[in-house]
Amino acid sequence: MTVRFGGITALDGVSFDVATGHVVGFIGPNGAGKTTMFNCLSRLYAFSEGSVRFEGRSLLETPVHGIAALGIGRTFQNLALFRTMSVRQNIMVGGHARTHSGFVANALRLPAVRREEDRLGPQVDRLIDLLDLGPFAELPVMDLSFGTQKRVELGRALASQPKLLLLDEPAGGLNHEEVETLMDLLRRIRAELGLTMLLVEHHMNMVMRISDRVVALDFGKKIADGTPAEVQGNADVIRAYLGTTE
Repeated sequence: MTVRFGGITALDGVSFDVATGHVVGFIGPNGAGKTTMFNCLSRLYAFSEGSVRFEGRSLLETPVHGIAALGIGRTFQNLALFRTMSVRQNIMVGGHARTHSGFVANALRLPAVRREEDRLGPQVDRLIDLLDLGPFAELPVMDLSFGTQKRVELGRALASQPKLLLLDEPAGGLNHEEVETLMDLLRRIRAELGLTMLLVEHHMNMVMRISDRVVALDFGKKIADGTPAEVQGNADVIRAYLGTTE
């Protein structure tokens, strides 16, 4: 995949594979191209050259609004929750990616919408339990801590029943204890839901501890791709972060 913005090449011929059920971490200095990669995978950005295939199907064959229904979910660096809505309602919104009622039906609260929400109810309850959000389920998200809001956003992404989950800096803004809790939570999600995950994260310790494979980018190019131990010892990765291999 190659992505250009005017005269700037944000991604330069980057290629990688992701095995089903694996966690693959993306690392690299600021501006390396990590979020650009995520934005291409979720079709927010168009890429200049290359292709992306998901379960053998080109993502270019899928309209942007169909990405969630295809089985790709995502969280973002900046929270975009509905602040006055409850935790349960925010997670329910994610489930609507798999429903068939349109905007008008939802706005008018037609019977079909209520039936769909009744069907989504048990799934939402399961996610609330999985993410330890039970005590907050009926509270508006604006009254919750930042770390708890991060879990709500994760729940909303999971409500779309993804096969592939893109996590864009999920540990951003969390303290050490919250990061440890997040790692345990992601391991539990992977085990119980069988998800494949792509993780962009500056928290290096987290990436190395949770990932099966790590891909390192620098100035839009892939400089390493392997196990966490292999990437940690790679001279190009050390040079990108520290400026030296000594």
